Amino acid sequence: MCGIVGYVGNKKCRGFIIDGLKRLEYRGYDSAGFSCFAQSDYLESVKEVGSVKKLEQSLEKKSCDGFCGIGHTRWATHGVASQANAHPHFDCNRKIAVVHNGIIEGFEKIRNELIKLGHNFVSQTDTEVVPHLFEELLKEFELKDALKELVKKLDGAYSFVILNKDYEDRLILVRKKSPLVVGLSEEENFVASDFLAFSDKTQNVVFLPDESITVLRKDKIEIFDFSGNKLNVEAQKIDHKFNDVSKQGFEHYMLKEIYEQKQAINKTISFFSLIENLWGQLGLTTEQVKKLKKINLIAAGTSWHACRIAQFFIEKYCKIPAQIYLASEFRYMPFFRQDDSIFIFVSQSGETADSLEALRLVKSFGVPTIALTNVVSSTMVREADGYLHMQAGPEISVASTKAFSTQLASLFWLSNKIAEQKSLMTDVEMKKAENDLFIAAEILESSIENYKVKITGQLAPFYSKYEKFIFLGRHISYPFSMEAALKLKEISYIFAQCYPAGELKHGPIALIDEKTPIVLFSVLDELIYQKIVSNAQEVKARNGHLLVFAFEGQEELINLADNCFILPRVNPMLVPLAMTGLMQFFVYQITKLLGCPIDKPRNLAKSVTVE
Repeated sequence: MCGIVGYVGNKKCRGFIIDGLKRLEYRGYDSAGFSCFAQSDYLESVKEVGSVKKLEQSLEKKSCDGFCGIGHTRWATHGVASQANAHPHFDCNRKIAVVHNGIIEGFEKIRNELIKLGHNFVSQTDTEVVPHLFEELLKEFELKDALKELVKKLDGAYSFVILNKDYEDRLILVRKKSPLVVGLSEEENFVASDFLAFSDKTQNVVFLPDESITVLRKDKIEIFDFSGNKLNVEAQKIDHKFNDVSKQGFEHYMLKEIYEQKQAINKTISFFSLIENLWGQLGLTTEQVKKLKKINLIAAGTSWHACRIAQFFIEKYCKIPAQIYLASEFRYMPFFRQDDSIFIFVSQSGETADSLEALRLVKSFGVPTIALTNVVSSTMVREADGYLHMQAGPEISVASTKAFSTQLASLFWLSNKIAEQKSLMTDVEMKKAENDLFIAAEILESSIENYKVKITGQLAPFYSKYEKFIFLGRHISYPFSMEAALKLKEISYIFAQCYPAGELKHGPIALIDEKTPIVLFSVLDELIYQKIVSNAQEVKARNGHLLVFAFEGQEELINLADNCFILPRVNPMLVPLAMTGLMQFFVYQITKLLGCPIDKPRNLAKSVTVE
C-alpha cells in the first residue's frame, strides 16, 4: 500500500524514481506521481491516475527532471482516485511538495483552520494539509523549528518526504509508525518505504527510528527526534537484491504462485530445520519454552485465517491453550498480561499496520513477541524480540497463495518443535511431522494436476454463472473455508459468505436454494466427519447444490455431492494445507472466465500499511 521513493545526488533522478516505483507496484495503488527541483521558480510535477507506466509515458513528453526528487504510488484512503488526489501535494505557491504514507487523523480541523488563513486546497486528501501547514509554519519559524512544530500538530501514523524550493540540496523525511528507509552511497542518497526500491544501488541502509525527522543531502544525513535532539543511528549492511520477478510463462502471477507452493513449503521447512539456535532467534530460552502455558497469535486477513487453523496445531501438540486475535480489534480490548506466555505476529509483509501496533502494545507489557513473516528486513522483524523468516519468495499477486500455505506449514512445524522441547514429542515424531508436511505439499500440487482439466473445462464455466456462494466447514476446516470464501470475494467480486457448518440450522439454512451453491470442506476426524455428513444431508433435503472437498474413503459425503473433489488422505491436522492448491486454482479459473484483473483486484493493496 502506497510507495514512496526519493533521491538526492549528482545524477538526474527521474529514471531512478520511476524504476523504484515499479519495484513497489506489487503493494497495490491507484495513481502515481513525480516531482523534482527544476529550473523554474516552482516545483515541477506530473501525476496520473492508473499505472506507473502511464506516469512514465507522460514524463517522456516533458523535460521534468532534476538532481533531487520524489515519487509516489497512492492507494486511496481519503478521496477517490484522481489526478487531484494523487501525490505529491503542494502548498499555495508550489514551493513545497509532499508524498505521504499513512493517515493524518483529525486533518479536517487543520484544513478548516488553514482555509480561514487563506489557503486553497485542491484535493480531498488528508495529505494536503501537510504542505499548507508547513508553509504557514515557515512564516514564523526556521526550518528545524518549523518541523518540530509541524509534527506537534499532526496525529496519526505517517511517513512523508518533503521537497522545499528554498532548500534544493536536500530531502526532509518524517517518520511516525510508518516505515521509511534511507540508502547511503557516495555523492547520492536514497529514501523509500521499502529498501527494495534502491537495493541494487547500495547495501548501506538506515531504518529510520520511529518519531524521527531526517535531513538528507547527497553526502550527509542528520537525524533528530521530534524534540529536535540529534540521534546517532548506525547504517546496516543489507545483502538482498531486488529480483525482477517475471511470470515465467504463466498467464498471471497468482497462477505462478499457486504452482510455487510445494517448493516454498519444502524450502521453508528445510530452512527451519537447519537453524542452529532456534530458540535464541525467537528471543526465547529453552526454559521459557518448556514453561509455556499459553500461545497467542495476532494477524489480519489471510494471515488471521492461518492463525485460526494453527490454533488446532498448538492445542493438539503443545497441550496448552492458544488465543487468536484479529489485529484490527486487539488494541481496543482490555489486555491481560499472563506469565509464561508468548505472542506470535503473523504477516506476509511484516509491515501490516494493525499487527505492528498490536506488537508495540504487547512489547510495552514486557511479554515476549515473535514475528513470522516472509520479509526479513521488515519493521515487524526489527521490532519483535525474535522472528521466523519463511522462504516463500516474492509474492506479487495481491491475493495471497504461497504466503498462506507457508504460514500454515511454518506454524505446524513450530507447534511440533515447541512440543518436542516440552518433551511431549520425540525427535522421531518430529521428523515424522516434517515428513507429513512434505506429503501434504505434494498432495497440494498433485491435486491441481488431477483436476485441472475438469475445472477449466467443466466446473469453472458452470460455477462462474452464480452470483453468490455459501462456504461451510467444521473444526479445522471452518477457518479454511473462511479463507476460501475470502479468495472468491477478493478476486472474482462474487459475494461469498462463510459459516461453521454446525451453525447452519441456527439461521443460515434459510438462505439455501438452488441458486446458491454450498461449498463444503471435509475433515479427517471420524466423529466430526459424521457431523459434516449430517450437514450435507440438511443441504440436500432443501434442494441445495453441494460442491464438496472430500478425502478418499468418504463415500457417504461424496455420494451426497453434486460435484466433488477427492484428495488422498493426509495427517488430519494438515487437511487445510492439502486442500489449499485445489481451492485456489478453482477460484482462479472462475475469476479468469469472468475477466477480472486477477493479480490486482480493485480496491485492494498487497501490504496494508494504514489502519
